[in-house]
Amino acid sequence: MKKRYALAFAISVISAALIFGVAPRYVEKQMNVHLPHDPFMVSDQAQALHETLIVGDLHADSFLWDRDLSKRDTIGSVDFPRLKEGNFALQVFSAVTKSPRGQNYEENDGDSDNITSLMVTQLRPLDTWTSLFARGRLHAQLVNDYAANHPEDMVVLKSKSDLETLMARRAAGETVVGGLIAMEGAHPLEGGAENVKVFAEMGYRMIGLTHFFDNELGGSLHGKSQMGLTDFGKTAIRRMIQNNIIIDLAHASEQAVLDTLTISDGPFVVSHTGLNGACESPRNISDDTMQKIVDKGGLIGIGFWEGAICDTSLDGIAKQIRYGIDRFGLESIALGSDWDGAVAVELTSNETPALTHHLLSNGFSETEIRAVMGGNLYRFLAAHLPR
Repeated sequence: MKKRYALAFAISVISAALIFGVAPRYVEKQMNVHLPHDPFMVSDQAQALHETLIVGDLHADSFLWDRDLSKRDTIGSVDFPRLKEGNFALQVFSAVTKSPRGQNYEENDGDSDNITSLMVTQLRPLDTWTSLFARGRLHAQLVNDYAANHPEDMVVLKSKSDLETLMARRAAGETVVGGLIAMEGAHPLEGGAENVKVFAEMGYRMIGLTHFFDNELGGSLHGKSQMGLTDFGKTAIRRMIQNNIIIDLAHASEQAVLDTLTISDGPFVVSHTGLNGACESPRNISDDTMQKIVDKGGLIGIGFWEGAICDTSLDGIAKQIRYGIDRFGLESIALGSDWDGAVAVELTSNETPALTHHLLSNGFSETEIRAVMGGNLYRFLAAHLPR
């Protein structure tokens, strides 16, 4: 009898180790896919140019996964050794707090959630197993704690002063990265407009309205209703502006975008997207609606995955950038990779010199490359972060 109990206990221990130790890493490897490609070329000219750029990206979900971002890894697209190799100065880190099972770009409801199992298997705090607010709080804590424990890697950008300090340190030769805390879908507000201020005090400086499903604020581009903003959504947006929050319109329904533009002058970004005129996809809003965002000074982050840009190669990214510059103007275009966001990409953060090479080889001017690779994002943050 004792042998049976011992065997059962051993099986339980092994099962737990597999679930809580091996499963999260296995899941991430299956979801954050590196697509095979021929070796990237980087000329001496392109490398020299790249080293003088401000490189920045509007959207990565890296803190969702239980990886040590201080160490170079073989899975995912972002960690700080790879960011530094890519000469990154700016990286927006977004909180993913709920994602429906079987998510797609056409239609989803909010009745299921993939993130719950991730919270459980990664042994996150118990309150994050059931509370979206707690997941949003955890994300801010992880980013802030990382910066406190690894000041040589990251400074959290909460103000213009932080941005100025970052750039001064980089000018002095440091490879420190400025991380901005963002939220992908404002459902962690849990229906409380007062929580906008609470999250702002945690360090959030960018909030998206919706993700893959309709929520209390309004309709998702991938939801069932395609509705605009709710009364709560309008109130929450006003609170965001009062609390110096940049509004991210990625994933919002066209009507929710139009409603937002009616009641507010921003600041706005579409943090990770494709351009429908260059890649017709249910993931992308119309060019006409995108133009209205740009007309209010909005910034567009060009994604790196197939569902947004139709072609994940360097050529595909470059075509989106060229279309964006020609259609919406140079100052409106930035990078919005969606790295570590359960997408398949060819280009990872350490390989961005290859994108500079590709743009240079395909007739982009140095001025265009400087703007798109991060100069526009720096200018936008310098204008809109609070003093």
